[in-house]
Amino acid sequence: MKKLLIYILPLMLLVSCAKSLDDYNIDQKNPDNVSAGSLFANALKELADNQTSPNVNVNVFRYWVQQWTATSYQDEPRYDYITREVHTAYWTPMYSEILQDLKESRRLTEADAKISDAVKNNRIALTEIASVYTWSVLVNTWGDVPYSQALGDVNQPKYDKSADIYADLLKRLDGAIAQMTPGSNFGPTDLLYNDNTAGWIKFAHSLKLKLAITLADVDEATAKSVIQSSADKAFTSNADNATFKYLKETPNNNPISTDLNSAFTKRQDYIGGKTMIDIMNNLNDPRRPQYFTPINGNYIGGIIGINNTFANFSHISDKIIAPDFPALLLDYPEVELILAEAAARWGIAGTAVDHYNKGITASILYWGGSEAEATAYLAQPKVAYATASANIKEKIGIQKYLALYNRGYDTWVEWRRLDFPVLERAISSVSVIPLRITYPDNERTLNQANVEAASAAMGGDAVSSKIFWDKF
Repeated sequence: MKKLLIYILPLMLLVSCAKSLDDYNIDQKNPDNVSAGSLFANALKELADNQTSPNVNVNVFRYWVQQWTATSYQDEPRYDYITREVHTAYWTPMYSEILQDLKESRRLTEADAKISDAVKNNRIALTEIASVYTWSVLVNTWGDVPYSQALGDVNQPKYDKSADIYADLLKRLDGAIAQMTPGSNFGPTDLLYNDNTAGWIKFAHSLKLKLAITLADVDEATAKSVIQSSADKAFTSNADNATFKYLKETPNNNPISTDLNSAFTKRQDYIGGKTMIDIMNNLNDPRRPQYFTPINGNYIGGIIGINNTFANFSHISDKIIAPDFPALLLDYPEVELILAEAAARWGIAGTAVDHYNKGITASILYWGGSEAEATAYLAQPKVAYATASANIKEKIGIQKYLALYNRGYDTWVEWRRLDFPVLERAISSVSVIPLRITYPDNERTLNQANVEAASAAMGGDAVSSKIFWDKF
């Protein structure tokens, strides 16, 4: 009798709560109407995951810049990304998920009559900033890409010139900054700055610096002008970092933990790369214990392109593989090193040595080091601004390479632009170290004429073809 009552009670509650038979056709887990805030939050998470994941099916840049290497499977360290179709897996989420979600979030915001104009403008600005970041990743990875005709009803969108896209992205950032005012935007669904509009304004100015310095070798006038206009409005401490905070529980855990943490996987595929660890050893870098685990008190990197025994080499640190370790889209150390380069090139935005020291110190502090460690590190002749190198690109390039650790894509961009540190090709590599990724196969199938035109314009759809800003 007790069992019968237990079964009857839920049925009675179900009947009493339903107003019509149509109520039973509502899928609560897949609602028809999704809010602008939910779409914005999903886009941010997809963006953070895409940039942070170490999964060899999606993101292989840590391998290419030799910060990490592999134990067994050598396709990606040797630059074979076609076998697993990484070029498709990295491209597709940006268009079909991130940018589409941001576009729809904006559409719903514009149509929402219940929010004030100030909130509406702020929300639109935030979707613009996140979109600009995403578009910049697409351009820096492929070069010419569908842009002006993308995300719409055009089945075969043209490929816009990458330089033209960059120019438009800078204009879009200016427009977004201009329309933001103090106050609310997306509330708790702002997973980057927790509804802090001032944080987003600093992020937008910092992103302007990032785009501008990328143009330094191809359009000095624009680079200099943009940096002058935003230098004093960008990040001023690690508290300003564009940080995506992961949780300890799946599916919202740090994607690195999914592939490296023993609580989630038994695989042992990733170790520190010899190239990076040798540089850090040579400079007595205090960030080594934050980046890697020691082997008998030493830091030892695996050789790039050959099988490496997991137990014999430094692993990725427990800090980085923790489920709740955050992702960085852009940070204060990077901003300071951008300003150091601008000051060295053009004598603007302060002194190069001051920004250089601040950037390196901020990186060491972010990772858990001390002021004393930073001071001692900077005092070494091989690190000190005055003596590290007469070549600005080498001096800043090596320190950026170290400070951008765990951000493989960003490190790859800066390595191509600055050409330092000097990286040797992996053993048994299938090509040169890629300077871009080739277009996805499905683009060639569905949009062949436009892909071929874009390929011809950049000298061929090859990994050796350079993005427009990569001049040297």
